[in-house]
Amino acid sequence: MAYQADKNRYQEMEYKRCGRSGLKLPAVSLGLWHNFGSYDNYENSRKMCETAFDLGITHFDLANNYGPEYGSAERNFGTILKHSLGVYRDEMIISTKAGYDMWEGPYGDGGSRKYLMASIDQSLLRMGLSYVDIFYHHRPDPETPLEETMGALADIVKSGKALYVGISNYDGVQLKKAEQLLTEMHCPFIINQNKYSILDRTIEKNGLKETAPKLGLGIIAFSPLAQGLLTDKYLHGIPQGSRIQKNSPYLTASSLTPEMLQKISALNDMARERGESLAQMALNWILKDDALTSVLIGASSPAQIIENTTKIKRHAFTEEELQKIDRIVF
Repeated sequence: MAYQADKNRYQEMEYKRCGRSGLKLPAVSLGLWHNFGSYDNYENSRKMCETAFDLGITHFDLANNYGPEYGSAERNFGTILKHSLGVYRDEMIISTKAGYDMWEGPYGDGGSRKYLMASIDQSLLRMGLSYVDIFYHHRPDPETPLEETMGALADIVKSGKALYVGISNYDGVQLKKAEQLLTEMHCPFIINQNKYSILDRTIEKNGLKETAPKLGLGIIAFSPLAQGLLTDKYLHGIPQGSRIQKNSPYLTASSLTPEMLQKISALNDMARERGESLAQMALNWILKDDALTSVLIGASSPAQIIENTTKIKRHAFTEEELQKIDRIVF
């Protein structure tokens, strides 16, 4: 049977304007970093995307090297669009990125015009699209003049291959420089993508969280669940199929120190007192701030997406609760 989206998909999800732009993003967006590549079960990947859309998640976030293998998440997503979600393309926000290692040789990563122009063409080909809604530079590149990188982003928009641009993993100082250049180029720069969670407050320390709203820019947080630490899955050991069990380079067994487990356990107890799962509380903690436009969740099953999309509301913490979270973490 052909997929038909849930008729009630827009009733529960909240949508927030991205900075001063006209674009709205769902409070929860789906990231295809893990579990959508060539080594993963395609039918599960398809079902996760359909489940997300049925819940009002209109934003799907990729990058050129997501997989593994590099490019395979975009290829699989392109197949999902062709056979399932593509009829709803005008109801979707699709983003991709370039900046990290992608192919061999000196032109396969970084921020050069050569790399970015080739990358957007490859990404569109893999996904079967004529444009993406947001194209990001994935990381600062100290070896390339910022003017060159931002100029390439501006020209990608002018060519019609992207509607908006964003930057990822930049700090507050770098953001100011990028914003000035893109404004001079009349390029619709609307968003920053950065790691942020209860356990990782880097954007509060490097000026990004304070600077972005002053410039009228949105922020979307990735790794809001700290690669799974901010869930209850590791409270009683390392479960089969988890990222640690799969030897993920982004989360290792050494992360589960007695001190970390004590923090997770205390946060989990607090979440239960609030009538939430730890994952739900961790997402709500990010969305309490007006500066944050959306959170990017990853998932390995449709059930995870359902859990992490329900009970997600902004401004749901008392000052006492926020202070308690900080006492637990710090």
